[in-house]
Amino acid sequence: IIYRNQLSHTTQFKVRITATVAFMLQKAGLLLFSISFFWAKKKTPSPQFIASAFTEFGKWMDGWETRRKRIPGHDWCIIQLGVPGQIYGIDVDTSFFTGNHSPYVSIQAGCLDNPPNLTLEGDRTGMAASESQLAAVAKLGSEAWPELLCVSQLKPGYSDCCHNYCKVNFNHRVTHLRLNMHPDGGIARLRVYGVGQRDWSSVSPQQDIDLVALTNGGVCLGCSDAHFGHPRNMIGLGRAVNMADGWETARRLDRPKHLQVDERGILQVPGWEWAVFRLGHPGVISSIEVDTNHFKGNFPDSCRIEVCLLTPEEEAQCIETRWNSGKWQVLLPPQKLRPHHRHLYGATELLRCSVASHVRLIIAPDGGVSRLRLWGQAAPTSAVPANQKTPTPSKL
Repeated sequence: IIYRNQLSHTTQFKVRITATVAFMLQKAGLLLFSISFFWAKKKTPSPQFIASAFTEFGKWMDGWETRRKRIPGHDWCIIQLGVPGQIYGIDVDTSFFTGNHSPYVSIQAGCLDNPPNLTLEGDRTGMAASESQLAAVAKLGSEAWPELLCVSQLKPGYSDCCHNYCKVNFNHRVTHLRLNMHPDGGIARLRVYGVGQRDWSSVSPQQDIDLVALTNGGVCLGCSDAHFGHPRNMIGLGRAVNMADGWETARRLDRPKHLQVDERGILQVPGWEWAVFRLGHPGVISSIEVDTNHFKGNFPDSCRIEVCLLTPEEEAQCIETRWNSGKWQVLLPPQKLRPHHRHLYGATELLRCSVASHVRLIIAPDGGVSRLRLWGQAAPTSAVPANQKTPTPSKL
């Protein structure tokens, strides 16, 4: 992030874009530039307030706070999103900024094919941006970026009103934001909600890519149960940090009192749990990874994977019927799973299927999966029927 003014002790000013609308992605955005600094080194997921915490610049605050402005203009910063995509909503969190919050805010959006190489040199607490930084960021022309959020009043950081939620209607792919404070003040967190969007024009048809990854535009559209963890976690970044970073269901109550297995050692049970995903781009899946990392006594006994190619209208109908309808084909027949293990499946295990746009992971009888990877090749536009092409946000 780069800022114009920062006086305040700013711990981590978080910016995130999510894989599923209203859910945040676990990769924070990067602050590239600000015209004013007030940094603190402690990093916390949620804002904190420590009454006794002071620095040489004044009260330590967990967020971004600028000087009390005594010159013309207003304060602003530029933020690189953790994942480029289409934005649907914003939360400007003013937690604990009760007498020093920014009274108004506006947000502009940009899509930069070649992001600038801007860095913050050293500890910038109590300092403004340097002349060289201002000159570098001026080349972006960010003051002319289209407006995502017009000038809007913020409420102070009391617990009952600190979250300032804003719906966004902006059908363009976004990589960077310009956050404007009018004229100055403090903000604890900026949370950006949306759907990741890959620039598929840069992906070769021969390139193997994780078609369901959150960073490539994969979205969880529904599930049968998410008692301990949401299935959207399975398409997140890297390997899971712990069980909470995966999908885990409650124990099914319809399991037989005495369990039995078939000749392959797979439990014979009447019920199962499922999660459905829309791929970031229709494609042909050639290999699969099902990772039960951290799930040692609560992993599923088995899993299978089904695929289909749906139009947007068919998708809407399936969501309405909780996925009881659909033209599902088996891609991966039932497979016995192991605890705390990465299961890899390729041509030997996978059945031949055509282009798919949606995937259903089925686990039996219940349990937890930390990550799901679906590697394959994106289908060229000509290979997808016209009525089955999913609209994608345009570039700015």
